[in-house]
Amino acid sequence: MTERKQPYVIAEEPGEKYYCACGKSENQPYCDGSHERLKTGKTPIRVVIEKKKTVAWCGCRQSGNLPFCDGTHSKL
Repeated sequence: MTERKQPYVIAEEPGEKYYCACGKSENQPYCDGSHERLKTGKTPIRVVIEKKKTVAWCGCRQSGNLPFCDGTHSKL
């Protein structure tokens, strides 16, 4: 995967999501298990979405509020 400098803004339905913390998933921003295959040492971040809403998932993986975007990408 190439580095991304902006968030993934997605209209999410309620339910359990797993944010890719390693950046290697082919299904960004969600985990596809690549961290295990590539032995990245990182694990996905579990998030429970309670109600339908738009979520800005961090794309640069530098946010101080992972897995959510906090605008850090604009300073990179």
